[in-house]
Amino acid sequence: MNFFTKLLRQFAVILFLFALIAQPSHASEQQLLLATTTSTDNTGLLDYLAPQFTKATGIELKWVATGTGKALKLGENCDADVLMVHAPPAEKAYVEAGFGVNRRQIMFNDFVFIGPESDPAGIKNGDVCSSLEMIKEKNALFASRGDNSGTNKKEISLWKTCTNNVPELEKWYIQTGQGMLSTLNVAAERSAYTMTDRGTFIKYEANHNGNPPLKIVVEGDKNLVNQYSVLEVNPKRCPKVNNTLARSFGDWLVSKPGQEAIGHFRLLKKQLFTPNASKKFSSTPPEHAQNVRHR
Repeated sequence: MNFFTKLLRQFAVILFLFALIAQPSHASEQQLLLATTTSTDNTGLLDYLAPQFTKATGIELKWVATGTGKALKLGENCDADVLMVHAPPAEKAYVEAGFGVNRRQIMFNDFVFIGPESDPAGIKNGDVCSSLEMIKEKNALFASRGDNSGTNKKEISLWKTCTNNVPELEKWYIQTGQGMLSTLNVAAERSAYTMTDRGTFIKYEANHNGNPPLKIVVEGDKNLVNQYSVLEVNPKRCPKVNNTLARSFGDWLVSKPGQEAIGHFRLLKKQLFTPNASKKFSSTPPEHAQNVRHR
């Protein structure tokens, strides 16, 4: 990742947090700070959910959107009250380390591989592992976020599982160090493949009036499930966090109104996220997740 890009991203987060701290004290008691992944922000989901949450509870939701790794770090540093992220192995380790409590799943979608319509590596409609092997064999350009986000963590795990190696030193492997929409734009400019969550891809489609330069080439593999969870920052470690409000946010997300709101969120008449708070955490994919389709 470019040093100056890193610096700018960190500076933006610091400015955001400082602005929140500077809010008038009379409002802070009903203000909740969420650290979340970029996909919930880029898609517009939080802009859609926040007013409904405020109407139901009187709590104002503020959020900073960054990669899941950085969101978890904000919680670890006591700089957020609650987290909404999508990297189950990292979340589990986070809770086991005592940084988070009351982790609850709220929704899922799936990851998809997208690329130029010409499909230079010939991977269309393949499974994940054969597709990654072909990209590697043909040295086809691949854009990775390279930012320790939930999407990046998942992509790295797939390279390791499928090829026993992460091609981070290869010239055809582009690490953008940027968020998902920015990475999609880089991939489009370079005619490269990339992996994204479906919700962000639908937003990308909408930005291009339904006809984006990159198209879905691989989808539906059971290894592409993308589970989202909400978890509270541990108040025993961070006594100044507002755990009461954090608990209220999680309670609302898993409630019937919250789950219905998630399910009703659409772009281009397509559903971006499937609510699944009623399902217990499992090592297996959510029911029918291997054939996720958003209509």
